[in-house]
Amino acid sequence: MPAELLRDPTSFLDAPPGPVPSAQLGESPVRVLLAEDDRELRLLLATALRRDGYEVLEARDGNHLLEIMGESLVSSGGAPLDIVVSDIRMPGKSGLELLAGLRRDDWSTPVVLITAFGDPETHAEAYRLGADAVLDKPLDIDDLRVVVQALVRMRG
Repeated sequence: MPAELLRDPTSFLDAPPGPVPSAQLGESPVRVLLAEDDRELRLLLATALRRDGYEVLEARDGNHLLEIMGESLVSSGGAPLDIVVSDIRMPGKSGLELLAGLRRDDWSTPVVLITAFGDPETHAEAYRLGADAVLDKPLDIDDLRVVVQALVRMRG
């Protein structure tokens, strides 16, 4: 799927997600780091992604996300996570701050941002910083699943 489709998610969000044959890159499951400060929403999203076959690491805020990324690099022998899904407004570091830091450090890990404050300026800033997709809350879980699936296929 061409990368430009992710910047216009309406082009692929019309179809419901199908089975996820590519929830595995090579031998190991795709690792998704999910950062969301709303515990219930985080659990709901993590459960949906796990049902699709992804390995999901959960972060409760921006600082916890950084902690998990560091631990993951050490435990995986330097391999970065496959996809980051992060809320924009969280305690500690915001999703935009995290994204800016990742891109500044030349991380190419796909990043999906979710926000309850989806004004055009926020979306524009997210894409300017290098987000692969931005989804608004209330979040349709199937939309997130389709975006993650598309990103996995693009990397695979």
